[in-house]
Amino acid sequence: MDEVHSDWGDWLPQAVETADPEGVRLWYLGCNGFVLKSSGGTTVYIDPYLGTGDPPRTVRMIPVPFDPRDVTTADAVLATHEHSDHVHGPSQAPILAQTGAEFYGSAPSLEVADEQNWTDNWDVAPDQLTEVTEGESFTVGDLEIHVESAHDPDADGEVAYVIEHESGTFVHGGDARPGGFASIGEQYDVDLAVLALGSVGMIPDKETREPKRTKWYSDENMVIEAATELQVDRLVPTHWDMWKGLTADPTALVHHARRFEYPRRVEITEIGDTVDLPP
Repeated sequence: MDEVHSDWGDWLPQAVETADPEGVRLWYLGCNGFVLKSSGGTTVYIDPYLGTGDPPRTVRMIPVPFDPRDVTTADAVLATHEHSDHVHGPSQAPILAQTGAEFYGSAPSLEVADEQNWTDNWDVAPDQLTEVTEGESFTVGDLEIHVESAHDPDADGEVAYVIEHESGTFVHGGDARPGGFASIGEQYDVDLAVLALGSVGMIPDKETREPKRTKWYSDENMVIEAATELQVDRLVPTHWDMWKGLTADPTALVHHARRFEYPRRVEITEIGDTVDLPP
């Protein structure tokens, strides 16, 4: 059974636990991971990934920010889709086992948890694993969470999460690309959204290990297109920092956004940074 190791110590989980935000505070965990805490004390992790990839195919380019065994308080862990950097037993199951938090994901995400035997390997109770489908909503503490459709041609069970709080509305788009966010933009007043950005790279094929032209994420033009569909005020790009050969320059989004109505503002965050709602 793999274990996660971090050289950052426990300062980040401690910062989350001791924070007392006026609205909602989000900590960027690198890759596409976030942890958010509300004014009511609700703590939700989204796509926390603390693995190092599958070297030399996928090589992590940023620190592992914490050990999941140092997380003492969490109410829920959300997965946007089934890929290994979004559903990962060594990263997420210890959080569930220690805190009693509930894991929410689509059917393919829960299949990964079953294949990795979270219930036995990490002592996760079966009733902590909850399947979600597009169009449903549920409440975690003082947060209303809506499961919405998303367009990711590389995933089987991609969903986006719309999280509503009295301080504003946050959207986590997973790795999804434009073409599926318009209904969210029409239905919700989106204050803050995170969208995956990356370059095209030559990545070893999963089976043959031969270098293969790979595009897993939106480029800067596609991110702005997705932000326009969402009609979002504030945009935080993600995933650009993660994989060797697929990293990108998020500042390019600032130039692209100037010609469009949305997003109204691009906010560049690095691993460990916080973003507040409202700002």
